[in-house]
Amino acid sequence: MKFGMVTRVVALFLLAGPVSADVGSLSGAGVARALYAASSTRSMEVPLYLLPAPDLTPQGVAGAPPSDGLTESWLMVQPVPEGDAELKCLTEALYFESRGESLEGQIGVAEVILNRVDSPLYPRTICGVVKQSGGGGCQFSYVCDGHADRMREADAADLAGRIARAMLDDAPRLLTAGATHFHTRSVRPGWSKRFAHTASIGAHLFYRQPG
Repeated sequence: MKFGMVTRVVALFLLAGPVSADVGSLSGAGVARALYAASSTRSMEVPLYLLPAPDLTPQGVAGAPPSDGLTESWLMVQPVPEGDAELKCLTEALYFESRGESLEGQIGVAEVILNRVDSPLYPRTICGVVKQSGGGGCQFSYVCDGHADRMREADAADLAGRIARAMLDDAPRLLTAGATHFHTRSVRPGWSKRFAHTASIGAHLFYRQPG
């Protein structure tokens, strides 16, 4: 530590009054706050060892998705999602198909969409999968429901975008065992009797199509 810094730190401890008398009971963060308060308007240098340690847990670090699954705390420290049409299509699908579900429920829907992209039985893009029609309707009901696809709930749209970005960045698919289909508990489509049931999350049941 430079001599000038030592002098300033000692002086600030003397100015701090009662705070300096009980330094031993303060945490590093508490000492730093006390020094800052004592200095008020004058400039100062605080030794690094007095500053609180950064949060380096997986929940507190932006970067690659955690290998043991996404958490909301990790998602919310990531940068604002950015991407192309594929991100937009996945975000909208999660918002309109599952925004009322838990985090796991929304991730489950994302897994279905991405599993279809990986399957030779479906279009090779997210937008192609989401907007695919056939059998007299659409694969995803919101596409053909006649309503404008506006995401009016800002918080839900933000979370959907964060999940979509993480899944596009290769977050692990741990929840639905390769599911390619899902439906709500209030209906029972014919294919649900033929496909393997892989998971139940919230209001949705998930299935894997052979092939």
